[in-house]
Amino acid sequence: MNPWIEFQQRINRRALLQHSSSAIGTAALAGLLARDSRAQEAAAAQLTHFAPKAKRIVYLFQSGGPSHLELLDHKPKLQELHGTELPDSIRQGQRLTGMTSGQTSFPVIAPKFAFRQAGQNGTWISELLPYTAKVIDEICLIRSMHTEAINHDPAITYIQTGSQQPGRPSLGAWLSYGLGSEAEALPAFIVLISHGSGNDANQGLLERLWGSGFLPSDHQGVKLRSSGDPVLYLSDPPGIDRDLRRTMLDGLAKLNERELKQTGDPEIATRITQYEMAFRMQASVPELTDLSTESAQTFELYGAEAKQPGTFAANCLLARRLLERGVRCVQLYHRGWDQHGGLPMNIPKQAHDVDQPQAALITDLKQRGMLDETLIVWAGEFGRTVYGQGGVQENYGRDHHGRCFSVWLAGGGIKPGVVHGETDDYGYNIVNDPVHIHDLNATILQCLGYDHKRLTFRFQGRDYRLTDVHGEVVQELLS
Repeated sequence: MNPWIEFQQRINRRALLQHSSSAIGTAALAGLLARDSRAQEAAAAQLTHFAPKAKRIVYLFQSGGPSHLELLDHKPKLQELHGTELPDSIRQGQRLTGMTSGQTSFPVIAPKFAFRQAGQNGTWISELLPYTAKVIDEICLIRSMHTEAINHDPAITYIQTGSQQPGRPSLGAWLSYGLGSEAEALPAFIVLISHGSGNDANQGLLERLWGSGFLPSDHQGVKLRSSGDPVLYLSDPPGIDRDLRRTMLDGLAKLNERELKQTGDPEIATRITQYEMAFRMQASVPELTDLSTESAQTFELYGAEAKQPGTFAANCLLARRLLERGVRCVQLYHRGWDQHGGLPMNIPKQAHDVDQPQAALITDLKQRGMLDETLIVWAGEFGRTVYGQGGVQENYGRDHHGRCFSVWLAGGGIKPGVVHGETDDYGYNIVNDPVHIHDLNATILQCLGYDHKRLTFRFQGRDYRLTDVHGEVVQELLS
């Protein structure tokens, strides 16, 4: 090989640090590396910008886009409009997905399910959510969320990371970076996934949705499994006991520390801390996931499905146990809301999955004195169209709709028992108090003690933040 080409291939940052004999060059390059180092992170992390109202968050993400029209946004005039054509003045040339762009007719479909008033303020909520109705006075309901994304992957990526393009850190990773962990034997950010009872409950969820992006990789979410070992390779293989595992890790740590000293690569420091965390999790996770210590009253509160690993109910109970042990961010993904057809048959099953457990989580946290310092977020990536996919059908479906949808918040820093925002009579456009997903994320960070414009990380020559260059805190939602 040409010596000059070989030299160019080898002349990278790590090779220079390993082999350069120039102390000045090594020091200069180490200074460059320090910008991305753990030292910089430690200086920025775990220091909130102001006193937080919430110390932790549990995010109940409803993957697939639950219909706001059937659940949370009461539109009584749709009964009169059922079967009529959606006016062009309402649709306003909206960009459609490929699933309905070929339709020549867009008939209005009225929900088959009734709404009832609940709570001191008489908030309208679907009959499909009777348990949630009982705790509506603890909830701040936003009916005016909106997003630009109209397909699942970019829409979920957008609300979770602040960008429709992959590669950005997730909300949980930002919170891990900012808040650190109160738990010595558990990660700061943990993910739980459940499959809904409706059809199409296997929508893909890529691990980058809880990834760390360009943040140090120890801030990525750790997914707990519902069968087998909760974490892969949690159990030691036959012949390996705890003392031997400890000896192996000590030896490996010395090798990694030597490499870290030579290269300054921050990912080596991450690897050291992650190996140590994995060792501690071998003891903490089995105890965490053993629900046998929970009382009969607790299982009655969350419902019988809480005894079935992997259900939304079991994950809500597990989330409370994680929060008790100092985990900062718990993210629950519940699949099955993508109802392009068969919505009247499937949405009651999905609502049954989540209704009692999410209400129980609010009640349980309040009983334990934890709700005031725990922020609960309930959201999907978008809502559903008022027009029927495929026309007027008995077992109708609805397409994706990002122009308006509903989410709710409860707990630390949030004003309870209020409704924010309003949509038109069709539940199609926002008429009052719009809230963009960047605004939602800015408000979440505000509750946890962060100015979303100041929680940043320098990468590739610029400062990045969760809300990109957008977002405003919605003050009306704050207590």
